[in-house]
Amino acid sequence: MPALTRAEAVARRHLLDVRSSTVDLDLTRGDEVFGSVTRIRFSCTSPGSSTFVDVKPAQLRRAVLNGRELDPAELEDGRLPLTGLAAENELLVEADMAYSQTGEGMHRFTDPADGEVYAYTQAFLDDGPRFFASFDQPDLKCAYEVSVTAPEGWTVVGNSRATQQQAGRWTFAPTPPISNYLVAVVAGPLYSVLSEHDGIPLGLHCRRSLAAHLEEDAEEILDTTRRSFDHYHRVFEQRYPFDSYDQCFVPEFNAGAMENPGCVTFRDEFVFRSAVTDTEREERAIVVAHEMAHMWFGDLVTMRWWDDLWLNESFAEYLAYQVVSESTRFAGAWTGFAAARKAWGYDADQRPSTHPVAPEAVGDTAEALQNFDGISYSKGASALRQLVAWLGEEAFFKGVNAYFEQHAYGNAALADLLEALAASSGRDVHSWAERWLRTTGVDTLRVDGDRILHTSAGGELRPHLITAAAYERTADGQLALRGRRPVDLAPEPEQTEELSAGGDPDLLLLNDTDLGFVKIRFDERSWRTVSESLGGVPEELARAVLWNAARDMVRDGELGAGEYLELVEAHLPNETSAHLVQSVLGFARNVVADQYLPPARRPAALEVLATVGRDLLRRTEGGPDESGLRLLAVRGLIAASSTPAELAELQSWRDEGGVPGGPVLDPELSWQLLLRLCVLGEAGEDDIAAELARDTSASGQEGAARCRAALPDPAAKDSAWAALFHSDLSNYLIAATAQGFWQPEQAELLADRAQAYFEAVVATAERRGPAVGRLLGRFGFPAFDATPETIRAAEACLERTDLTAALRRALADQVDDLRRAVRAREAAK
Repeated sequence: MPALTRAEAVARRHLLDVRSSTVDLDLTRGDEVFGSVTRIRFSCTSPGSSTFVDVKPAQLRRAVLNGRELDPAELEDGRLPLTGLAAENELLVEADMAYSQTGEGMHRFTDPADGEVYAYTQAFLDDGPRFFASFDQPDLKCAYEVSVTAPEGWTVVGNSRATQQQAGRWTFAPTPPISNYLVAVVAGPLYSVLSEHDGIPLGLHCRRSLAAHLEEDAEEILDTTRRSFDHYHRVFEQRYPFDSYDQCFVPEFNAGAMENPGCVTFRDEFVFRSAVTDTEREERAIVVAHEMAHMWFGDLVTMRWWDDLWLNESFAEYLAYQVVSESTRFAGAWTGFAAARKAWGYDADQRPSTHPVAPEAVGDTAEALQNFDGISYSKGASALRQLVAWLGEEAFFKGVNAYFEQHAYGNAALADLLEALAASSGRDVHSWAERWLRTTGVDTLRVDGDRILHTSAGGELRPHLITAAAYERTADGQLALRGRRPVDLAPEPEQTEELSAGGDPDLLLLNDTDLGFVKIRFDERSWRTVSESLGGVPEELARAVLWNAARDMVRDGELGAGEYLELVEAHLPNETSAHLVQSVLGFARNVVADQYLPPARRPAALEVLATVGRDLLRRTEGGPDESGLRLLAVRGLIAASSTPAELAELQSWRDEGGVPGGPVLDPELSWQLLLRLCVLGEAGEDDIAAELARDTSASGQEGAARCRAALPDPAAKDSAWAALFHSDLSNYLIAATAQGFWQPEQAELLADRAQAYFEAVVATAERRGPAVGRLLGRFGFPAFDATPETIRAAEACLERTDLTAALRRALADQVDDLRRAVRAREAAK
């Protein structure tokens, strides 16, 4: 189906003004389709003109415009022509809509744990017409009145308060004006926890099979919700603009969450059914605060078109970390941002697919969908940190509140916000935006004595407000902070600062508080200190900056993969930060060992990581594991185990149901352990079936699919290949199968599959759509096969003209990462 172009959206917006829309859904028609009746009232500025309405049905049964029957056969590629418009119009569309298995439109899910059925909608970005007819663009907002007929015994949640008029019949109050991509319905035999805060009705909802787990975590989630509301009500003059706030944890959700006003949907992995680290609880709190920020940035005031996506995502990302760090127990949230989230932005901004935070033009919705990436989230949030530091919080929020007041329940663009911020601060915000929001590439800062050398990959230098710290060694081999000073860097190639006042420090660290979005490099003495004493830096955030710098140096070919592992071996065993252990171990295992080192050196790398895991395990014996360091050690040790002795240890844990001294093997840890044994041929189908009998949940089904795809057996690989490319598996089972399929230990078995992938993935992405295309491009890509042959095959695939936009972007990013891996392997030989 063709993507909506920006030009088409502008023309339709000039022509139409949507007054209201009623949507009536019938979920009682079986497991293939559901009924959808939409009535749209709208005006036209040029009577007699023509336009089209967006609708993607299984069968269009009837369409009536101003009492005139339209021919359903005229529907083409999801567009129904509307001709002869009047000044005031009413359109009726009756259709059968197909349930989805890919998280797009109305997703239907049968819970394997108990056989219960659930359905939820995802209208974003252009999937709303999969369940109701609409003018599918963000600047044609209107009030929506939704009704749902559902099986008796179901609960239905929507954007506003509901009344149940009779068994199975639910009617929701009209919403304030919202964009059509925000309309949401969640339905099924839900388990609910209800509460209230500051006059706002609150609800948490999930599948019944997760009820005990939601009950256990409900107070923590609600506490974050209340604290987030209080924080936003302190900084925003406009109160929460909708009548209720439900948070629904739904199965097989593609994104982390979706900001539907009054009905936020989350992937239900956030209802923890197994032990998690404190960083994972922190991540959940950040997602809760992120989606709530959207109630203002995105829902109350919505971008006119997708080129201003940053007005949604960058602001929600920045505000979420700010709220969680200031108003919840997770005071170190910005360290988590530095340790993990920020790398997403750095990587994205160094790929050929990079784009400005606020691009000047996004041509169509297919292009827009690809911009939900590390640029719009991580880099955008980092740019906002710079902006707030430059303007000051008072002026920043004064401008934001003026922006809300002027554009409430409407649409806005970058220029509207910049004008409000310029008025509130008296500063040249437009020039700042030109440098930070309209350019691409990461700046690099290098220390050279008292000079800071400033370069940019994109050629356009940016101003930076950062700090610089000087450290000196102590008698016990640790590092002590000798001083920290603010540095206001102009967009110039060189700047002199008194960085080493008081004598030469052992370590000069730029951006030590991670305020800047910038790569840092070291003088010779400082890097020697980092190599010898990284773990001795007292501040967790500064250590995160150092580990990020080392990571980036590996990716840029300035630090060998083996040298990075030496840092890990020397400094991670005594690390106290779960943020850092999690991010460093992940990069060391999944990138350095699996991709950047030649296969012959991989066993030694895994042994280093297994030793680090054992050291962390010994260090955390005997005490409470509140941060989750011990759990991270066990996960890391499982992932790195490869020798007979290590595999025997894993088998003993499995036999005993846990690790001596904890933790127990709960479902998630059990599946991870079994996966490793399957990869190495130490477990098989009987073990998988036994584990699945113990864990009949949806997560258990995914674990089994992952393990079966990982078996080192030609028949198992054939079956997994067919599931990936020739079946209609759900999105989560596709992801799980792809995650299990490619294993570095099985390179010989998989020798011919990498080349075959580039042919198979194109047809499957076209047949199954953007969500599956992204999954197969991300998890299905043979990233372990870092060879020139794979690069050539990938490049040949990218030259094809029949790739979907989602698959093309995923492959382009993967190929860029693969080139880095090939260069690293060559250097490591």
